[in-house]
Amino acid sequence: MWSIVEPRIRRLVAHHLGVAEDELAPELSLTEDLAADSLDLAEVAVAVEDDLDLPIPDDVLSGVRTYGELVEAVISRMRARLAVATPEVPVVARVRRHPAGSDQGLLERAGILTPYLAETLADDVLRAGPGGGIEILVNDAVDAATRSRVQGAFAWIADRGVEIIVRGARDDRRRHPSAA
Repeated sequence: MWSIVEPRIRRLVAHHLGVAEDELAPELSLTEDLAADSLDLAEVAVAVEDDLDLPIPDDVLSGVRTYGELVEAVISRMRARLAVATPEVPVVARVRRHPAGSDQGLLERAGILTPYLAETLADDVLRAGPGGGIEILVNDAVDAATRSRVQGAFAWIADRGVEIIVRGARDDRRRHPSAA
């Protein structure tokens, strides 16, 4: 996730703090080396929240001293959001990821929907770019509320032009009779 999130944060921090992107290193102190005050950090946090559609509570930001800590804090918040996608009862999922405008490059994964699988899916589909999609096929025993929670946990990816579909295996067999 670092390779996807860090460049976006780098761009935002450089812009808001008036430094070159290549000056930012993980150990660089935002307050001492870049002379950022609390207002500067709040502006950076708002920019990150807007860009990633990710709320960053004040208590998270108050513990950040270095650029690397800021990136890790944002990634930690993203992982926490993806963890919400994993219900208390294990959900067996078959996932299809397809790139934008192509039937080629279809990637399928199957397993228990865990935070790790959710993070891997997010990385895969964001690398493929806008216009692609993720189809999450859950076992038929999964209730509508859990499906809705899984769909909601991936909404932030949908905001970036990626189609997210969560459906039961029975629904998929109706759509693709040969899959039965």
